Amino acid sequence: MIGLFLGEKDLPNEIIKKIEKKKIKYFIIDLTKNNKFKKNKNSFFINIGKFGEILNLIKSQKCKKVIFAGNIVKPKISKLKLDLRGLFYIPRIVKASKKGDAAILKVLIKILSENKIKVIKLNTFNPELTLKKGIYTKIKPTLLEKKEIVKGIKALKKINSYNHTQAVIIRDNKVISRETRKGTKEMIKSITKSKIKKGILIKLPKAKQDLRVDLPTIGINTFKDCNKVGIKGVVVKSNQNIILNKEVSIKYANQNKLFLIAI
Repeated sequence: MIGLFLGEKDLPNEIIKKIEKKKIKYFIIDLTKNNKFKKNKNSFFINIGKFGEILNLIKSQKCKKVIFAGNIVKPKISKLKLDLRGLFYIPRIVKASKKGDAAILKVLIKILSENKIKVIKLNTFNPELTLKKGIYTKIKPTLLEKKEIVKGIKALKKINSYNHTQAVIIRDNKVISRETRKGTKEMIKSITKSKIKKGILIKLPKAKQDLRVDLPTIGINTFKDCNKVGIKGVVVKSNQNIILNKEVSIKYANQNKLFLIAI
């Protein structure tokens, strides 16, 4: 039995499909805003502040392993409905929230570990969602673009490892935008469109990121957004970034002369 802590976006659906295909028993702890998985008979919509209820559910299902997947929005502490276990754990969550989203996830994982529940990698059942090292498109980066990529990676490494920033855009050898809490899509939309296709989106896990959860994710919409503003290529981390709609994304990149690299 696998427990799935699921948030927003498309990744959770890919994991559910694969688990069902493998005929693995599972249940969902729905952490979305609007009870996205309510039609699934195995789903439970529980406030993250009700740790007692969550832990009791996991144990009642005889579950020892869980997966976190999807965009889990940082809760507003003041609006959380707490049970007794929630009251016990909330000071640790409040302290972590001051560091950033990644710190909250680390605390949640530790709390589960203390209750003998193991968090496994979100791509455990979907290894096909990551890329091995290499160039996946007909278009390849120039020598100058390779230097820009190195500069962009260095810029990402300097960013606070506990916050939400997983991506930057570099153009003309300058970092012109960093991802905010609004996400990669909004970051891409915010930059000025270039008539000549240039600029690179670099999206990588943070230096101290727990690679079991919250892996950076791209997909066909990422490439479409990049193409609209004149970004020439996308750089991800091999075996760590999630890519949805892989074949469709690579086909689109080739048709529109974008490159995709896993470093």
